[in-house]
Amino acid sequence: MSRSALENFPRVDLRFGPSPIHRLDRLTEHLGGKVELWAKREDVNSGIAFGGNKTRKLEYLAADAIKQGCDTLVSIGGVQSNHTRQVAAVAAKLGLKAVLVQEHWVDWDEVNYEKTGNILLSRILGADVRLDPAGFDIGFRKSWEDAISSVEDRGGKPYPIPAGASDHVLGGHGFAGWAFEVEDQEKELGFQFDNVIVCSVTGSTQGGMIAGFAHSNRAQSVIGIDASATVEKTWEQIARIARRTAEGIELGREIADEEIVLLDRWHDDIYGIAGPRTIEAIELAARTDGMITDPVYEGKSMAGMIDLVREGYFPEGSRVLYAHLGGQPAINGYTTAFSY
Repeated sequence: MSRSALENFPRVDLRFGPSPIHRLDRLTEHLGGKVELWAKREDVNSGIAFGGNKTRKLEYLAADAIKQGCDTLVSIGGVQSNHTRQVAAVAAKLGLKAVLVQEHWVDWDEVNYEKTGNILLSRILGADVRLDPAGFDIGFRKSWEDAISSVEDRGGKPYPIPAGASDHVLGGHGFAGWAFEVEDQEKELGFQFDNVIVCSVTGSTQGGMIAGFAHSNRAQSVIGIDASATVEKTWEQIARIARRTAEGIELGREIADEEIVLLDRWHDDIYGIAGPRTIEAIELAARTDGMITDPVYEGKSMAGMIDLVREGYFPEGSRVLYAHLGGQPAINGYTTAFSY
């Protein structure tokens, strides 16, 4: 019932279609060849400002905003937020306004950090970008609530989108659909992936995957790699979103705790800053398969996958699907993380 129930929700089509899946040939061989590594590429899922995982989520939120007659998308993230860049892009595509609160979630002192990468793209896209000194937190923020009120004060009709489009009634729907999309692609490939590796911070990407795969009793195969360094809070948010999404798409049963897998060894003890292991993983993925990952999210989940393969976590012959969620534009704000 869950797949057909999801199809009943309004959705604005913002992507090229199903995101591509391909084998990471050289990384697989570099790590011994006993575990096949594949990638599903949300980083090339759309022509709208470099796409990414939030574009898939925003298909449902944007449809709801239009249905409600809203004229302004109001969201929040860090200075180099991939999410807010995608909100700005979707707003531009649909003829809406965007107000973006950019908080200082990362203690990173680099020249032009507030002027390059994602935040530059958001400004080019025409968003009203508002810098705020507050630090990292995945919860609801006063700065965001103030921005929502400011739109109302000028006579606009805001559509509130929380950080990562996550803690929202529709936040997990995009990646429940992703799980169904993977199952369709597996039929074409002629095999089923044994595990999915995904980075988790605000929780709706993994939460949606869990709800989607739960209808095939495969939710536990999704391995979240925490990049928040607030692991307990992130796990609780993933669980809440997974359960809410499962109910929304009429799964017909509860999500069990053991279906929510979040590993906590690769967050480098801080959100948004890459340690040596993350930089090494970014370089290895780039130099084997030409695939670029970023220091905040994908580099950390890539480091997790690499280490798990090296440690023998996956049985020989396993096929592992790496969920590439995007985020490369942010790398331009982290040039000093690299030693070149």
